[in-house]
Amino acid sequence: MTEQAGKPFDAKALAECDGTAGKPSCIAVDGVVYDVSASRLWKGGLHMKRHRAGGDLSADLAAAPHGREVLEKVVRAGVLKTEPAAGMPMPDWLAGLLEQVPFLRRHPHPMVVHFPIVFMYSAAFFVLLGMLTGEKSFEATSFYCLAGGILFMAPSMLTGWFSWWLNYMAKPMRPVTVKKRLSWLLLTVSAAAFAWRFAEPAVADTAGTGRSVYLVLVLSVVPLVSVIGYLGGELTFPTGKGHRP
Repeated sequence: MTEQAGKPFDAKALAECDGTAGKPSCIAVDGVVYDVSASRLWKGGLHMKRHRAGGDLSADLAAAPHGREVLEKVVRAGVLKTEPAAGMPMPDWLAGLLEQVPFLRRHPHPMVVHFPIVFMYSAAFFVLLGMLTGEKSFEATSFYCLAGGILFMAPSMLTGWFSWWLNYMAKPMRPVTVKKRLSWLLLTVSAAAFAWRFAEPAVADTAGTGRSVYLVLVLSVVPLVSVIGYLGGELTFPTGKGHRP
């Protein structure tokens, strides 16, 4: 590790070193500030399209697939002044759990959310396939996929709320607000389609108004899931087109 004088950084000074507009890229880990400007992995102050320079990444590093050994190759720029923790108050047991298992701080929602995404897309795909081919088993598969999507909506929404509360301190954020509203709409639409198909198994068998409305309900999950997923992706892997605090 290359060391320089222990220059003190406060949160504001660190935030200025975000790698944009020719500024240096600095990150803080466990109270130490590192200058990663020379690293090609931090081009423009962004690492892996997810981690932005100019902040304290202690929790991120704890949950990363690599350890602190990567910091031995960069310049130590100074130390981060200790300030009162700006976080959500939480029970001691939860704070202890997050310290012992850093994985729970970042990854539960991204891990769970892929299940309702694939189930909802599959429900739309198989209902179309069933109607185009006349094969009843395809339509039945759509029904089962719809059930799977609804089943995983609950843990997906709960872990999403938890991640927002923990990592963004439940601050009002337009992407999160839109995601929450569309998630409830998605749950309502998919549950209505499922209940209808459960009560009337032949709803998709015969051409008519009922079948058309049912088809619209099932297919409408595609744009809903797509927008929800896009906004979530912008929060996790920002492209610059979305909104990240």
